[in-house]
Amino acid sequence: MSEVTNTGRGLPPNRESRSTERAVWAGAVGGLAPAHSLFPSQFFARSVKRTMAPRFDNISFLTDYGTRDEFVGIVKCVIADLAPHVRVIDITHDVPAFDVRAGSLALARAVSYVPQGVVLAVVDPGVGTNRRAIAVSVAGGTGIFVGPDNGLLSMGVALAGGADEAVELNNAEYHLAAPGDTFAGRDIFAPVAAYLCNGVSLREVGTPIDVDTLLPGIVPLPRQEGDELHAEVTWVDRYGNCQINVSPDDVAHLGSPIRVTLGARGTGERIVRSMPVVRNFGQIGSGLGLVVDSFGMLAICRDRGSAALELDLSPSDLVVLTRDDGSSAGQATSVTLTAKTKPA
Repeated sequence: MSEVTNTGRGLPPNRESRSTERAVWAGAVGGLAPAHSLFPSQFFARSVKRTMAPRFDNISFLTDYGTRDEFVGIVKCVIADLAPHVRVIDITHDVPAFDVRAGSLALARAVSYVPQGVVLAVVDPGVGTNRRAIAVSVAGGTGIFVGPDNGLLSMGVALAGGADEAVELNNAEYHLAAPGDTFAGRDIFAPVAAYLCNGVSLREVGTPIDVDTLLPGIVPLPRQEGDELHAEVTWVDRYGNCQINVSPDDVAHLGSPIRVTLGARGTGERIVRSMPVVRNFGQIGSGLGLVVDSFGMLAICRDRGSAALELDLSPSDLVVLTRDDGSSAGQATSVTLTAKTKPA
């Protein structure tokens, strides 16, 4: 088990775990303080004797709920009713629907900056099935991750130093009574997160489980094939910048510019560009470039434009990087190559 030093400035990052294909796990905190409720008493589980732990003041909240519907607001209402002292921080609610990998990557990008407390993450296409609801303690109990056991929490937990302890959230005394099984964020995860923040202990809200049985998240690794480095797009942000699973160190041997080959979806063609490796958007010039982004990874970008739209790129698309000895440094050129067709 990893030893983690508590600096008092949030969950400690473990940057060495970035871009590795492995299971990862982190955690949050727990507690319960009875609060006046606007809801009828039968809406909540009956009160029980509680084992108290340290209180926490923050819940960092990530989902694929979006903000058009009332889902996010309802979860926050449940938390506010049960733990009115808690501040809920929205990481994002725009994870693509059902996309556990995208949610896991978003959580990994954010976890080094979240404050101590509970991390509540819900991207849960298996809601209501036999998938486990879990809470995972990390960093010596200064953080607890709450969410479904489907790989969503894995990278965040790993980057927070790894799982210290985990429980399955099967104690219904800490859930809301509900008419259906399709809103675990409201009925299970939100009340448990609130109770933990009020001081209820981790083992009070569920049964301990072996951390090695938690479902891992898989992060694609770049792979070297001859002179080519095969990577993929992991994230497209709202500006159309396309992060790839490659760091500057991975391509240091290729120099700059780098020849970038992309497969155009549905056309049977390849797009080839020469892109300089730069530190900011302004250094790209008029074409496309590989920018070292704010998370230390390379991203295919256009200055004040969308590389994703121009190149028709989406997460999981293949990106092939090779040395480009034929172009002047910093000059971007483009070529479209038609793929060879096999003889009949």
